[in-house]
Amino acid sequence: MKSIKIGTRNSPLAMWQAREVARNLQNLNRTTDIVPVLATGDKNLTQPLYTLGITGVFTKDLDIALLNNEIDIAVHSLKDIPTDLPENIEIIAVLERDYPQDVLVRKKDAETLELHDLKIATSSLRRRAFWLKEFPDTEFSDIRGNVQTRLNKLEENDFDATMFSLAAIERMGLDVHYEHLPSMISAPAQGVVAICGRSDDAEMKEIFSHINHKPTQICIEIERNFLNTLEGGCTAPIGAFAEINDNDEVRFVGRLCSLDGKNCLEIDEIFTWNDQDNFGEQLAHKILNDGGRELMQEIKLRLH
Repeated sequence: MKSIKIGTRNSPLAMWQAREVARNLQNLNRTTDIVPVLATGDKNLTQPLYTLGITGVFTKDLDIALLNNEIDIAVHSLKDIPTDLPENIEIIAVLERDYPQDVLVRKKDAETLELHDLKIATSSLRRRAFWLKEFPDTEFSDIRGNVQTRLNKLEENDFDATMFSLAAIERMGLDVHYEHLPSMISAPAQGVVAICGRSDDAEMKEIFSHINHKPTQICIEIERNFLNTLEGGCTAPIGAFAEINDNDEVRFVGRLCSLDGKNCLEIDEIFTWNDQDNFGEQLAHKILNDGGRELMQEIKLRLH
């Protein structure tokens, strides 16, 4: 039985994700090798993501390694994977979602400031727009890098706070004080580890069918179809979060905002899931028909 080569970015969080997948495989008595690959998005830490000009800036190098048979699978944060995948690559499994929320981390001397007085550092269009919706006069700075790099930049630079996905902080076991932000809606598929494989690799698909977490898969497919239909790629302020409630129904919340947060369209629905309907697409059309088309046009014009 061959050892399974697991491709990953080489950031500490990505390595944690790869080890988590390896642990799941070892529970099935499979041996693994972790193969770190430096991603384009990690090489350029100065430009904001939305100016780098390609979607999949963190996945492209692993896609190439996968298609060249240098690795058997690639492990990603699912929110980094474009909704349109390269030919012969597909998501073959997802792990159970944990900690999907966004949280705020302040530097020490900003602990007593009111939220509306904070200078915020983020390179995420979504976090920026959703924050501006609540606090329209906020001053922003760009910030890039892995979790540890951003925590260091927070202490060294002239801003008060930044935002992280809670998954990043919890998975790294960081001793950081954070605040929950009820007004934020997560990025589609935030907090989910995804495994990509080659479409024609039946062996990997079979192995990972035993690892895939079906309730998470149902939710993230709705979120990603919502994103894809709104044509967000990674470049529009779009939030989407689906969860299965105690009655086995799906509750979905979604939001599309203008870049300045002044114009926001939201949806909040509960429905019974089936595998025939494309719920994400249907929900996105409700937003598009409610002024979303014009809003997406305006966002595209402003970013180009």
